[in-house]
Amino acid sequence: MIKKFARKFLEAKKCVFCGKYGLYKLKDKRVKCRHCRRAYSISKLRKEMEVMHLFSLEISARKASKVLGLSYGSVYDRFMSYRAAIVKRCEEDFEKLSGELELDESYFGGKRRGNRGRGAFNKQAVFGVLARGGKAYIVPVPDVKQETLMEEVRGRTYKGSVFYTDCFKSYAGIRFYGKHRKVNKEYTFAKGKNHINGVESLWAFVKERMYKFHGVKIYNYYPYLKEMEFRFNNRNSNLFKKVFNIR
Repeated sequence: MIKKFARKFLEAKKCVFCGKYGLYKLKDKRVKCRHCRRAYSISKLRKEMEVMHLFSLEISARKASKVLGLSYGSVYDRFMSYRAAIVKRCEEDFEKLSGELELDESYFGGKRRGNRGRGAFNKQAVFGVLARGGKAYIVPVPDVKQETLMEEVRGRTYKGSVFYTDCFKSYAGIRFYGKHRKVNKEYTFAKGKNHINGVESLWAFVKERMYKFHGVKIYNYYPYLKEMEFRFNNRNSNLFKKVFNIR
């Protein structure tokens, strides 16, 4: 797949950076674009594509380094650069969510055993919004107080939407932004449209993938979560091509 994808650019003399035609060879065997003036090595490009391909397949940096025979540090740095590009794309392309929205918060990390969910020790709180039939938005938050969650609701959703949440008291202020439908999970998880099964599935999707990292530093939660948001929103697309086009 990687060789075929790389060959498409080389045979067409199309630049991988600006996408324009007009590559020519240099004496040191690199190629250079007549338009953006970027010069690069074809062999390094192929290696970069191999790293990117394993990233798109959700292979960990440690395992990818062994498969490719590269140092863990160099692969990890490349993976983090892809995450940085994903963060930038998610922020630039974000559009407020509207319609029927499911809201929930979840908790990640924490080395000590004990309470789970709200009030758990040393865990990162994460807030999520899922538009039914549309995209998801995920962000780490400092706490789950009403003012914190309502600030996210104001900035990320359109007023007048229909909001589905559980009975957590921090969601009480949603009634000022649209119709509020509460789900009492102690008695029922779904009753007609009155459920938050979609956002619960989102958390399952994210946690299944975060688990393989065996712990993420607190300062890295934002890029990792945005990666998960990007993967979820593009789960039916070719992730390799998506990442290649935004890196």
